[in-house]
Parts: sequence; C-alpha cells; structure tokens
Amino acid sequence: MKSKLLAFGLVGSMLAALCCFTPLLPIVLTGLGLTGLLGVIYNDAILLPLMAGFIILAGYAFWLQKKQK
Repeated sequence: MKSKLLAFGLVGSMLAALCCFTPLLPIVLTGLGLTGLLGVIYNDAILLPLMAGFIILAGYAFWLQKKQK
C-alpha cells in the first residue's frame, strides 16, 4: 500500500507541475469541451498548493518506507 501511496504522490505532483508550467491543462480542457473552467482551474492559487500537497504525500510515503527498513 505504501508503494501505491508513493506512486500516487509522485504521479500527482508531476501532473500538477505539467499543468502549472506548460499549457497542458488548457489543451486538455479544450479537447473535453470544458473551456469555461479555465479561469477557475488554470490558476496558480489552485495548482501550486495542489502540487505541494502531492509532494508532501510522496514525502510521507517515502518516510514510511524508510521507517520500516
């Protein structure tokens, strides 16, 4: 379970970083027909804390793995 938690944290932080620093999110939302959400979601006030949360989650999972060894 801890490896799944670590993978979830790493993948989530990578995805948030891609959406924050590249135009990936507008392209995906446009493809899905959800361009009305761009003003709400494509905002650093949402994406940066989300990325920080995923990084903290990955760090916690890594700490749990180190603690067991």
